[in-house]
Amino acid sequence: MKIDKSLYTKQEFKLIKEQKRKEKNKKKLENLQHLKPDDDIAFVVGNGKSRENIDLNNLKKHGIIYGCNALYRHFSPNFLIAVDVKMVLEINKAGYQNSNTVWTNPNKAFDRMKNFNYFQPSKGWSSGPTALWFAAQKKYKKIYILGFDFKGLDNGKKFNNIFADTPNYKRSNDGATFFGNWMRQTKTVINDNPNINFVRIINDDTYNPEELMAYKNYYSMEKDFFSNHFM
Repeated sequence: MKIDKSLYTKQEFKLIKEQKRKEKNKKKLENLQHLKPDDDIAFVVGNGKSRENIDLNNLKKHGIIYGCNALYRHFSPNFLIAVDVKMVLEINKAGYQNSNTVWTNPNKAFDRMKNFNYFQPSKGWSSGPTALWFAAQKKYKKIYILGFDFKGLDNGKKFNNIFADTPNYKRSNDGATFFGNWMRQTKTVINDNPNINFVRIINDDTYNPEELMAYKNYYSMEKDFFSNHFM
């Protein structure tokens, strides 16, 4: 039943819409319960701060993990995806690719580097959406998305990344990174793979745009519920 907007203040209407969205998402999640943790699933791990305190080592027994950029500094996923030149140069200096699987885009700066895997052709996307696309090529039944926060901290004003204030990343008090391209690329992957259920892990205050909720194969799951499910 459609809500009569004229009966409420702007704030009341916003709260009612948010509650209805949560109820709709809860019903969608209930339809996923037939897929157990050991079913055909994968995890795509971005570096937004919403994934803090999730022990990624506990996820390895449940599925394949696709990670991004500096994740390799403290955890080795099954596949590491990095497309930023400075980040790839750092990975090469560490020699991480010599004993782990790393994917990136072709670049003349990498010509003399060994043991990297290259996307052919280059997608020209950011690392996170590229990792999501790469995972979707395997046609998992369900892909959990962690650390895809899109919006910056402090109401969208500040840089949102676990690796802020470290080499090759902005400072924590720098302005938020524009997320329009990330959103468009993420939507493309979800839209192009209707038979995969995409579940994004969020906190209570994580930005959860309606344009993603519109997809029947997209779900959001609160981090506490996710942790109880897998940890």
